Amino acid sequence: MDNRCPAAHPEDPTPCGGPVVVSVLDAVNAGAVGCEHHGARLLASLDRGRVFSLPDAPAGAAIRVFKAAAGIRPFCWVDGPRTAPSQLSDIENRARQGR
Repeated sequence: MDNRCPAAHPEDPTPCGGPVVVSVLDAVNAGAVGCEHHGARLLASLDRGRVFSLPDAPAGAAIRVFKAAAGIRPFCWVDGPRTAPSQLSDIENRARQGR
């Protein structure tokens, strides 16, 4: 897909959800900037990832991405059954643990 933000995974078919407003970093500080939509999808697919708003981002962009990522399964564009904790969203894992 052309003209998508750097946070968009090549296999994720979805279009960007707006301008580039966040930076998503992994556990070793490698990362990508992206729109809120792809930022959330990337964050959901990382172990110990973090999100930060870019300087010109609208207020609350990083927290919206953080909250959205909690409900998204890692690599959500991949089909198939998901049963392992690493394949479920943070919200699904907390529900399984009774939290």
